Parts: sequence; C-alpha cells; structure tokens
Amino acid sequence: MRPVKKVVVRILWMLVATLGAWAFLSLALPRGEQINSIHILTAALCSYALGYRFYSKWIAARVLMLNDRRATPCQVHDDGKDFVKTNKWIVFGHHFAAISGPGPLVGPVLAAQFGYLPGALWILIGAVLGGTVQDFVILFCSLRRDGQSLGQMARNELNSTAGLVAVLAILSILIILLAVLALVVVNTLAESPWGVFTVGATIPIALFMGGYLRGWRVGKVLEASAIGVVLLLLAVWGGQFVYRHPAWAEALSFKAEPLAWGLVVYGIVASGLPIWLLSAPRDYLSTFMKLGTIFLLVLGIFVLLPNIRMPALTPFGAAGNGPVFAGKLFPFCFITIACGAISGFHSLIASGTTPKILTREGHARAIGYGAMCLESLVAIMALIAACSLEPGVYFSMNIKGAPAETVARVSALGYDTSLDKMNDLAATVGEKTLFGRVGGAPTLAVGMATVFAGVFHGVGLDLWYHFAVMFEALFILTTLDAGTRAGRFMLQDSLGRLWKPLGDTTRWGARWLASFLIVAAWGWFLIQGVRDPLGGVNTLWPLFGIANQLLAAIALCLATTVILKMQLRESATGRPAYAWITLAPLLWLLAVTVTAGVEKIWHPDPKIGFLAAAAAAGDARLRFNCLLDAAVTGVFLLMIAVIVTLSAREWILLLARQGSSRLSETAPVWLPEYAVAEARPRGLASLLLLALLLARELSGQAAIHRAAGSCRECGRADSKEARLQAYLQVAQKRFDGINRCC
Repeated sequence: MRPVKKVVVRILWMLVATLGAWAFLSLALPRGEQINSIHILTAALCSYALGYRFYSKWIAARVLMLNDRRATPCQVHDDGKDFVKTNKWIVFGHHFAAISGPGPLVGPVLAAQFGYLPGALWILIGAVLGGTVQDFVILFCSLRRDGQSLGQMARNELNSTAGLVAVLAILSILIILLAVLALVVVNTLAESPWGVFTVGATIPIALFMGGYLRGWRVGKVLEASAIGVVLLLLAVWGGQFVYRHPAWAEALSFKAEPLAWGLVVYGIVASGLPIWLLSAPRDYLSTFMKLGTIFLLVLGIFVLLPNIRMPALTPFGAAGNGPVFAGKLFPFCFITIACGAISGFHSLIASGTTPKILTREGHARAIGYGAMCLESLVAIMALIAACSLEPGVYFSMNIKGAPAETVARVSALGYDTSLDKMNDLAATVGEKTLFGRVGGAPTLAVGMATVFAGVFHGVGLDLWYHFAVMFEALFILTTLDAGTRAGRFMLQDSLGRLWKPLGDTTRWGARWLASFLIVAAWGWFLIQGVRDPLGGVNTLWPLFGIANQLLAAIALCLATTVILKMQLRESATGRPAYAWITLAPLLWLLAVTVTAGVEKIWHPDPKIGFLAAAAAAGDARLRFNCLLDAAVTGVFLLMIAVIVTLSAREWILLLARQGSSRLSETAPVWLPEYAVAEARPRGLASLLLLALLLARELSGQAAIHRAAGSCRECGRADSKEARLQAYLQVAQKRFDGINRCC
C-alpha cells in the first residue's frame, strides 16, 4: 500500500501545482472583464502549500539541518518566566499574533493604485521566497544561540560595528513606524465624530479593565478581556447616537492637526502611566480583537468571493504619477508592501520571545515559515478588500484636496465618481465625508465593511465600518504605546553609557526625559505629515518602507553569513551555494531599497524627490522638513552601505578560506531519543483545549499563573498578594523590548 499512497500523494501535489499555475495565468492574462477574487485566493493558497511542503522542507533538511534531539533554549534554561516549554501550536498562535500588525493591512491598500496584479505577485512571490525564509532562518539562528536578539547575533557573527548599525536601524524604524501609524489614525478619525467617540472609548474601557485586574479580580485577564470586548462593541453601537446628535457630533469633530497634537500629548502621558493601568489592558483587548477580526475578514471573503473591480494594471506604474503617492511601480510598490511580503521587523520577533518558548528545532519550520505564510494571506485579504471597491471610490478617498477638485481629478483619470455618489456612501457608513481619507486605513475599513455587510445581505454597513475603524485604531494605539516604551528603553540604554543616571529606568526624571525625546521624534514626523499638502503618505510611507527593508537587509546579511559558515565548516560535504536562499532576496531588497532611497533624495519631481521639494517649497518650515527627510533617507542608505560592505568582506574572506568559519552557537545539549516523541492533538476536544490554552498564553494569564506559582515572598503561591505581584510583573514584561510587529 505504501507505493500506492506515494503515487497518490504525488498526483495530488501535481494537481495543486497545476491549479496554482492556472490561477496565476488567469491573473496575469486578463481578458478585459472583471475577475473574481477566487483566482487570487487560489494562487495564494497553492503557493503557500507548495512553498511550505517542498521549499521549507528542503531548507530545514538540507540547509539548516534541523535536529529535534538538540535541546532548544527553553529545555536548557526552563525557568517558568523567560524560557517556557510551550506547545507548538500555541507558539504558532503567539508568533502570528506578534508579527501581524497594521503593515500587512495598510501597505497593500496603498499599493492598489498600481492595480491588483503587482501587489498580488509581490505579496505571494516575496513571501514564499523571501519573507518566510528570513523569518525561518533568523528563528533558527536565535534558537542555536540561547535566544539572542538580532543585534547580538549581528555583533557576534559579523562584528561590533554591524551590531551598532542594527541597533540604530531598529531605533530609526521605530520612530518612523510610530509616526506613520499615528498619521493613519489621525487621517481616519479627522472629521469623524462616531470614530472619535468609539476610539476614545477604548481609553476608559482600558482604565476600567486595569482597575478590575489590579484591585478586584486580580490577574483574571480572560474574564476582563471578555467584558472589555462587550464594552467595545457597545461603544461602536453607541457611536451612531453621537453621529446623529448635532451637538455631540459638532463637539467630537476635529481637524487633523488638533488630533495629531492630541495624539502626541497622549503618547507622552501614556508612556509615563503604570503599564497595568492602560497599556497592558488595551493590549489584551487589541490581541483578541485583532485575531478575531482578521479571522472574520478571511471567512467573509471566502464566503462572499467579491469581484475585483480594480484593473490588473493602471497607467501610474509606468508614468510614476500615481494620485495616492508618486513614484513608479519599481521600486515603490515593493517598499509600500513590506509586511505581508518581507519585513525586517519580523526578524526582531523571530529573535525575541519565540525562540525562548519553542521546544523542538523542527518546529521552527511551522512557526517561522508557516506563520509568515498566514500573514501573507492577511495581506492578500486586505488587497482584495481594497480592489473590490470601485476604482472611483478608491481614488476619491485617497487623494487629498477639496471634494469638487477631487471628483474632477478622478474623472479626468478615467474613473467613474461623483459628489453625490461619495456623499451617499459617506452617509451610509456614518461619516460626514470620505473625501481625502488618505493613509489606507479608511479605505480598508470601507472594503471590510462592504465584505461583512455583503455576507449579511447589506445590513449594517455603518456599524461594520466603524467596527473596522475601531479594530484598526485599537491595535495601532497599542503599537504606539508599546513602541514608545521600547524606544524609551533603547534610548535610556544608550544615554546611560554617556551618564549613568540617565539609564536608570527606575528614575522618574530619566524615564520622562527619554519618553519625551522618543515622542518628540515621532511627533515631529507626524505633524509634518499632517501639514503635508499631499497628505503625508507620500512622504512618510516610503521612509517607513526603506527603514523596514533596511532592517530586512541586516537580517538577510546575518542569515547569509551563518549559512556560509555552516556550509564551509563542513569542508567535504558543505555547499556554499545554499547561501543563495537568503542572498537572492537580499540582492533584490538592496536593488529596491537603494533605488527608492536615491529617488526619494534626488528625483527632480518635487512629488518624489525631497531635495526637489525643498527647492520648490514656498516657506522655510516646509523647506527644512524636506531637507530633514532627505538627510534621514541618506542616513538609511549609509547604514545599508556599511552593513553590506562589512558582510561582503566577511563573505569574501570565508570563500577564500581566510576567515574563520567558527559559529557563535551555544554548546549543544542532546536529548534522549524518547524525549523527542510528542503527542498530536486528536479530536474536537483536543483542538478546543488548545484554543483555550492559546487564549491563556496570548492574554498573559498563563504567565501570571506561572509567576504566582513561583512566588515565595507572600507565603502562599495562590494568595491574592502573590497573584497581584505576578500580574504586575507579567504586565511590565509584556512591554519590555519589542514584542509585536508593524
């Protein structure tokens, strides 16, 4: 029977490959009519299945040579705190929740101006051959180095200069990322009383949860989160009364700049509040709302299977005069979509918590490669949601300007739109206007609402729209909180080397100073983006893409170095050519990032080049901002040049057998044969139990239980005092370092 089974399996995989090829051909060879989203979904699912089954398995067996008998960090250092043995699928859920941020939702929406085809191809090819490989290899590297971070590994495998560049790159991308995300929130909530009420309600809800968890039901995170979700849904429902009450609607209608300044003040205050009071409770809410909404979006698109109304290609890719942001398809499509295809930020997660809780080396394939495939699917869903809108609606929402001018401009581009159509749509979703809602998030919210309402035969489009707005803003604000704190820790660590008291995280003065400096940094770019006549996306999103891909370049340089050393260490059987699995994506990223950086600095079109924009600027403030953007981009290019030069020198020495191929891996600890065997979940009951355990891990309740169990100061491990100390400890640790993605 075994040979027969083998033949059947091969035939099935050939059918999957044939189906995927047919789907790609149907996308790439349009026949003039609209296509259904089933074609994109089929191409995506077949690509992920083939990539995971064959490419990732070959990498695991031939290149990385994973060995389940080699103990992972959590098996060697199991302490119940940082290093915890955790079920494979719980780790998968934890890792996916950490890497799935706003990036894979917003980037594809913005890149839809080029048509559905470039974004879809880049998401699929970039993820299967690039992003998944980066995540997989970096996770493997960290596993064999006691869970070291990206910066530590770069310093050990390359040199201290590379480690310093990695730290600077991380801090730079944090600042630009936070500015971009804040701009997305501001553009979504401007002139939106319903949205302001709903998102504003998340603050008292989180404060209530903080008090609930701190003083009443200590550490009962799942219980508090369930209450919080109900309150959030009530806030979405209640926002319609604010929208329909003229006095309340007027009071909660804000222009973009006052909202931006309010967000800056919020960032300073929130970073100084105790974590248990605001940031941690909202993080619990954000995690469950994010995963639940993404699941609903995936389910809704599979049920509805909407038609794709955006053409395969628009003329803006060749001309470079796109109305959403300026620049040609190459390179700007490939830096606009970072998360979802390949994201350097993922390397921070893959070298953060995940390697400290993974129990087998073999699981790195499912976690590193598999979770990135799932995030890529999220990006595909966002692209479908945006491209299923009428092109006239899409462009009217994403062009900054007066409504009448926008209608005239979109109509001149050849897309059907009108003031009446846009005003009717705005009234239907409960907004004053949808013109000029740049940033991608409002467009995604309309697309999501259309999908959700379509499943329920068009009912409740306004409620679904504001549910989507709340979902986006909730985890963006959580990322702002977490990113500001992570930046503060990194800045204090650097300042402490200049003067020790500045590095003391227990000093209020040092903490507030570092928080102010970080918020001032991203706040500067935020205010600049709000005042930008093009809406800010034209400036900030390319900066974010360049910074993100700079971090990916650092990760791929490290991965290439490690693979070369591994192969050259085996002088008889080693194959240095295996390094191409990371070197090829690296070369592509360098071509994209360097080209984008050079164009953003020196392109003669003021809508693209910062220096040209500075020369054309009418006032000194705008000129200074453009020159600052050019300088920041130049620093990014300089860091890319430094890290690539250092890495290339190391590779040349290794290939010439003049450099040391010694790896900085920790000494292996081998497990007995019987310790490798694992039980697999069987039946519905086992799957439900896994889901409950995953919810406990994601919420932190399992960590609270472990911390309380190890408490000895309070006399009894299950006492209220022990649970309180455990809750405060876990909440603090949740915001130490970078534990979530863009």
